[in-house]
Amino acid sequence: MTDLLLDMTDIRIEGRSERRWKPIINGVNLRLNRGEILGLIGESGAGKSTLGLAAMGYTKGGCRISGGSIKFDGQEMVGASHNTLRKLRGARIAYVAQSAAAAFNPAYKLIDQYCEGPVKHGVMGRDEAQRDAVELYRKIRLPNPDQIGFRYPHQVSGGQLQRAMTAMAMSCRPDLIIFDEPTTALDVTTQIEVLAAIRDIVREYNTAAIYITHDLAVVAQMADRIKVLLRGDEVEEAPARQMLSDPQEDYTKSLWAVREFRREAPQAQPEGTGPLVEITDITAAYGPIKVLDKIDLTIPRGSTVAIVGESGSGKSTLARVIMGLLPPSTGQIKFDGTPLPKSSRERTPDLQRHVQMIHQMADTALNPKHRIRETLGRPLEFFLGLKGKAKEDRIRELLTLIELNPDEFIDRLPSELSGGQKQRICIARALAAEPEFIICDEVTSALDQLVAEGILRLLDRLQREMNLTYMFITHDLATVRSIADKVVVMQHGVIVEQGTKDEIFSPPHKPYTELLLSSVPEMDPDWLTDLLQERGDILAAKD
Repeated sequence: MTDLLLDMTDIRIEGRSERRWKPIINGVNLRLNRGEILGLIGESGAGKSTLGLAAMGYTKGGCRISGGSIKFDGQEMVGASHNTLRKLRGARIAYVAQSAAAAFNPAYKLIDQYCEGPVKHGVMGRDEAQRDAVELYRKIRLPNPDQIGFRYPHQVSGGQLQRAMTAMAMSCRPDLIIFDEPTTALDVTTQIEVLAAIRDIVREYNTAAIYITHDLAVVAQMADRIKVLLRGDEVEEAPARQMLSDPQEDYTKSLWAVREFRREAPQAQPEGTGPLVEITDITAAYGPIKVLDKIDLTIPRGSTVAIVGESGSGKSTLARVIMGLLPPSTGQIKFDGTPLPKSSRERTPDLQRHVQMIHQMADTALNPKHRIRETLGRPLEFFLGLKGKAKEDRIRELLTLIELNPDEFIDRLPSELSGGQKQRICIARALAAEPEFIICDEVTSALDQLVAEGILRLLDRLQREMNLTYMFITHDLATVRSIADKVVVMQHGVIVEQGTKDEIFSPPHKPYTELLLSSVPEMDPDWLTDLLQERGDILAAKD
């Protein structure tokens, strides 16, 4: 048996735009052996996800494979029949999507969705598949593996859902898995668990993988080889350790050198100026479950306050309370000295205009049936009363602000955008209302490092020019170092530490803050192995 599993030769993929076909992938070659992990990196729009999906013989709507050969275990997939491809997908080739929340059917329990694949492909019966699910849940360290499968997707955290999707991809024991940014939206401690679970399960079953990511430190922990793409072209490819220590091409070197941005300290506000947002004794719950407990926080005008913590710590819930989407049980929120009504329904349009939010999941935040023109035009008309040419001109200005060509993007649907482009549209939609205060909920988590730095610079410039105030929810501590004036650390719905950026990042650290800081991946291929060993030793010593 040959070790070569996937052989993609001179792959060319085109996308349809304005009644003509435009190139997306330009003659890329990709070879993958059994049990090997290939890291596929590059900025947003490089063609990473398009090439990864093509490894399944699949293209998104409006795209086509216009040239080249894709052989999986000797089987040619370009031009293969629908039935041939259906037998391979799910059974021998699996896909783990970037957004687990969007990938699961919300109406079915996790274990039902796990069992569907192996039962339909005839790999095993329902009872055996259910037992197998529990065993895999245990191997990837999901809590309460005997029972967690009987929950619905919305009843588990983002990290748990991502691991459940990895288990579902493994249900038929495929030869190849395409991981498309599987840890992008996860906090650093949850990311460690997911990366360790993916690496262990791929190695145990000798599964080959294509690992798509924009996070170089993450790919350093996962990949045997790394391939770099730029606008549909291959830049270079090399063994992971060689690529990390000695990249050859200027573009690759530029990826290695990003995240140098540090915002300037904000100008001091005039004496006697109060904070823009005051949060006092806020407690909130989902039904009987308390999720926020006695939160006290002030956000100075013109500043950036970063909220950090693990998945489930209450960061996004605090944002929902401020927005009036989840009325608090106790406490008060003041905006510019005026108490805010607890529910958004009780707030005037002008209050709603001044407080805007950029949501974490761009995939689910945009209406899939609305073109960008309508998505950006509606808040302009609702909040500012713009119509006709004035509205059209402002839409084009907003697209230019977020570095998207208005002529190219104004009439696109969300399905015709990359993950990074979708997030930038969400940013533009918030800016359309001309707010004073913006809650940024993981706004750079779906972006590659070059584009993320550009977005941070854009937000910084807008803040200085318009005196905007930001609450920045993020799990990326590099982003916190770049943009924050004040840092608030949350755990289990309470604030465990808060202070200036220098105070929080300078030792000695409180135990939970130390856990977060030590979980930030480093550009060392041995980092994850060493960290897991160190934490295992600590746990063993406690026992």
